[in-house]
Amino acid sequence: MPRLTGKRALLEQLVADGVRHVFGNPGTTEQGFMDLLQEYPQVEFVLALHEGVAVSMADAYARLTRRPAFVELHIAPGLGNGLGMIHNARVGQSPLVIYAGQSESRALFQEPHLSGPLVEMARPLCKWAYQVEHAHDVPQALRRAFKVAAEPPQGPVFLALPMDVLDAEAEVTIQPTRYTDWRVRPDPAGLAEAAELLLAAQHPMILAGDRVALSGAQEELVALAELLGAPLFENYASEFNVPYTHPLYLGMIPFTGTPRPLREALADCDALLCVGAPLFQIIFPQPEPVLAPGTRLIQIDLVAWELNKNLPADVALLADPRAALQELAELVRARQSPAQRQAAVDRAAATAARTAAARERYWARAREGWDQVPITAPRLMHEIKAALPAHALVFAEAITNQAHLWAALQPTRPEQVLNGRGGGIGPGLPGALGAQLARPDRKVVGVCSDGAAMYSITALWTAAHHRIPVTYVMLSNASYRILKLNMLEYLGPAAQGRKFIGMDLTDPPLRFDRLAEAMGVPARRVEQPAELGPALREALAHDGPYLVDVVLDAPLPR
Repeated sequence: MPRLTGKRALLEQLVADGVRHVFGNPGTTEQGFMDLLQEYPQVEFVLALHEGVAVSMADAYARLTRRPAFVELHIAPGLGNGLGMIHNARVGQSPLVIYAGQSESRALFQEPHLSGPLVEMARPLCKWAYQVEHAHDVPQALRRAFKVAAEPPQGPVFLALPMDVLDAEAEVTIQPTRYTDWRVRPDPAGLAEAAELLLAAQHPMILAGDRVALSGAQEELVALAELLGAPLFENYASEFNVPYTHPLYLGMIPFTGTPRPLREALADCDALLCVGAPLFQIIFPQPEPVLAPGTRLIQIDLVAWELNKNLPADVALLADPRAALQELAELVRARQSPAQRQAAVDRAAATAARTAAARERYWARAREGWDQVPITAPRLMHEIKAALPAHALVFAEAITNQAHLWAALQPTRPEQVLNGRGGGIGPGLPGALGAQLARPDRKVVGVCSDGAAMYSITALWTAAHHRIPVTYVMLSNASYRILKLNMLEYLGPAAQGRKFIGMDLTDPPLRFDRLAEAMGVPARRVEQPAELGPALREALAHDGPYLVDVVLDAPLPR
C-alpha cells in the first residue's frame, strides 16, 4: 500500500473514480486540497462565487452523467450557504459527494474562527454525513460516500475533512468505488395481484415520476399504458418519463396549489398505478384523501420510503421500475380477455380525442396573443423551439412558464429538456452550466426565471470565466409570479382587492442584459415579438456564453 498524505489520497481516489470536475468555492481550511490540484491537471476546479451555485452546477452534472458529482465547500459558513441547494439535491434525489474543510481536529476544542458542527449541519439534508479523523480513512470514506450517494434514493452525502487529517501521512488503498446493483426484480405474487387489479378496472390511470427516467423505463411505461388504454400523468417530474406527443399523455398534475385539481383529474379513476413518483407532493396538502373511496392503488418504486407513506396501497412493490413494468405488461397481455382488450382500445381513443382537443384549445388561446406586448410565454417558447439547433439540450427553471416551454418543445426522447427540481429557487443559471460541462458536444440553452436567477446571478461570471458556451434566455416578468398565483389559491375569493406584498421586482427594474455584461457575458434585451427570432439565432451562433433578456407578460387569473 502506498504511503500518502490525506489530501493526496483524496485526489488519487477522485482520479480513480473518474472525477473530472470539482465544483466549489475555496477557503482557508481547504488550502491543502486546493494547492495540490495543480498537480492533477485531469481534474478541473470549476470556480463558483457562491456555494449554492457550486452545488447546483454539480446537481445538473450528476443528473446527466448518472454518476455522483464532487463538490467542495468552505467550513461552516460555506456549508450554510450551500444548504438551500443541498435541499434541492435531497428532494430531487441527485447524487452528490460534498466535502468541506474543518479546522484542525486537535484544536477544535478551542472553537477556531469559522469552525462549526459541520456533520450536524449537513445531516438533516444528507443521506450520510461523517467527519474523517484519520488520514488512512480518507479514500475509503470517499468510496463509501460515492456508493451511498448513488444508491436509491440517490442524494447528497457529506464529508468533513479537518486540515491536519489531510496533511497527515498514512498507508492507504486507492481503488475505484464498487457500486451496488439496485435493479431488483418485483415479487411475482404482488405483480400478479397488480395485473388483476388493473385488468378489472374500468378507468385505470398511471402516474409517473422521475425514477422512471432513472430506471430507463420510458418504453415499458408507454407499452403498459397502451395495453390498458390508461391515461398517463406525471407528478413532480423534471426529466423525460413520457413522450409529450403521446395521445395518452395528459401532462403534469399541478402541485403548486390545493388538492382540488388533483381530485378533479383523478375523479373517475378506479385503479391508480403510481410508478417512481411521490403520492402526492403538493404545496397545500389537506388531511382529506385525494383518491375517491374504493380506488385501488398500486405502487412500484425504487424507494421504500415512498411506498405506503401517506396512502395505503393495495399492492406496494419495491422494485426496479423497468423490470416491473416489463413483467407487468407481460402478465396483462397474457391475461387480458377480448372484452378487456376492446375496452382498453375504447379508453385510449377517448383519451386521445380529449388530449388533441385540449392541445388545440391551448394553441388557439396562444395565437390570440401572438403579437402582444409584453411578449407572451407561448410566443417566446415557440421562438426558442424554432431557433434551437439539432440535438440541443434545454435546462429550465421556468417555474410558472414551465408548461408553456414543454408545450413548445414537445420532448419525445431523453435529454431534450430538464427542469430544475427540489423547490428551492436558483438552480437555473448554474444548472445550465453543469449540463453543458456534462454534455460538451451539445448546445445547452438555459431558460431561467428572473426572480430565481437573482439567487445565483454570479453563475454568469463562472460562465464567462470558464468560457462555458451556454445560451441563456431570461424570463423577465418582474415578479415572483408563482407566489402571486399561490396567494390567489390560498385566499380564494377573499383575494379580491388585496395587494401582493414583496412580490414585484420593480423600482428599480432588474436589467439582466446589463448584469450579464458586467460579468463578462454578452447580452441583448428584447421587448418586441418580432425581435425574438433574430436575437435568439444571434445568441445561439455566439461561440461563448450569451444572454437574451426577454420582457415577458405575467398574467394572473381574473
